[in-house]
Amino acid sequence: MTETTQQDLIERGWAALPAEYRMPAQPPTLAEARAYCQRLTETHYENFHVASWFLPERLRPHFHSIYAYCRISDDLGDEVGDRDQSLALLDLWGRELDACYRGEARHPVFVALAATIRECDIPKEPFADLLVAFRQDQTVTRFATMEDVFAYCRYSANPVGRLVLYASGYRDAERFRLSDFTCTALQLANFWQDVKVDYQKDRIYFPQADLARFGVTEQTIADGRATPQFRQLMRYEVDHARQLFAQGMPLIGMVDRELALDLDLFSRGGLAILDAIERVDYDVLRARPAISSFGKGALLLRALLTKLLPRRQPSRAAA
Repeated sequence: MTETTQQDLIERGWAALPAEYRMPAQPPTLAEARAYCQRLTETHYENFHVASWFLPERLRPHFHSIYAYCRISDDLGDEVGDRDQSLALLDLWGRELDACYRGEARHPVFVALAATIRECDIPKEPFADLLVAFRQDQTVTRFATMEDVFAYCRYSANPVGRLVLYASGYRDAERFRLSDFTCTALQLANFWQDVKVDYQKDRIYFPQADLARFGVTEQTIADGRATPQFRQLMRYEVDHARQLFAQGMPLIGMVDRELALDLDLFSRGGLAILDAIERVDYDVLRARPAISSFGKGALLLRALLTKLLPRRQPSRAAA
């Protein structure tokens, strides 16, 4: 591909996204960059704004910069509407990540992220891994086995948990392992909640082996018919996700109080999605299952009450 063609793809890709995503003519100051990331976070992800109540103030700028990187990276892959344009933008974003690690950040996200990387000593790998997943989204829409789905989650979800741990001062293998269980479970919960939405994008995250095992065809999904076989498949996948959440739960007792509250809130939020799927008898094809306002309120109330109770701080010996 010629340089002119590549630049044309990038320009057309930017045109499909919010104007604020574009590369600025001049790099912003750190204060401006952090304000940009905070604004992007709080206007695009209301749950993060709520969860940030439980974070110590010193960590909030780091979480904002990490979220902003993840948000824009995801949108470059999912909101452009053209595979070649998305791939060109993701390649550009990857080059900007490389430049960030060389101390040459230009975009507000990377100016803020550079400070987070420096202060928290975060390696490039988890940031780069996310781009692997977003590139894969452009070409891979079916998965043969659950191991293939897990391999996708290793790039699409697990790096986020590891970035959160790095920012919070943890970098040991055991915490990473437990975090991976939770992040993969959250990704699966979102997959099973969004079967209908994903199919409209020509994506099916059910392993082909599981579809065959339960006698479910793609036509069943296309027709929006929750047959007995489809409900059995959904029950099986939901139960599997629950097991992964259970495997990751010990991490909550191995981190500082503030981070533990967030981990507990998001894990229980994922479990609440699975509960919502069960409440509609696994019919995710008719309407998207969602957590009720009461359910969200209960989760927040539980987190607030927990915050008021004393808790022994975990050892950082392994961090």
